[in-house]
Amino acid sequence: MIALLIVAHGNLGDSLIQCATHVLGQRPEALDNVDLSACADPAEMLERARASLAAVDRGDGVLILTDVYGATPCNTVCKILHAERVEAVAGVNLPMLLKALTYREQGMAVLLEKAVAGGRTGIFSINPESACA
Repeated sequence: MIALLIVAHGNLGDSLIQCATHVLGQRPEALDNVDLSACADPAEMLERARASLAAVDRGDGVLILTDVYGATPCNTVCKILHAERVEAVAGVNLPMLLKALTYREQGMAVLLEKAVAGGRTGIFSINPESACA
C-alpha cells in the first residue's frame, strides 16, 4: 500500500485527515501529516518532514500531498523527494485526499492520475440552478 503524507500550512493536514476519517468511518492506515507553522525554523520543518516520511513509508512508496505550489510546505517537500519511491502533488483538497486513499493499492502512476483528477473534479461553481439537494 502506498502511504500518504500531507505537508501543509497550519492545521490543514490534520483537518483533512479528520474529515477523511469522518467520511470513511475510521482513520486510514499509512496516513500522516506535517503541519508547518509560518514561524517555524526551515531546518526544523525539513527534519520533521523527513522523519514523518520515514515513519509513514511501508516500502511501497509515498505520495506527498501539499497545499500551495511554491510555498514553504511545497519547497520543503521538494527537498525530500526520491525519484523512485516518493512523488508529490500540490493543491491538496478533501476530494483529492479521498481519491488518493481509494487508489493507493493501484501503483504510483495510477494513484498520481486519480489524485490529481479527484482534486480537479472536486472543484466547481455552485449556483441556484445546479440543483443542490
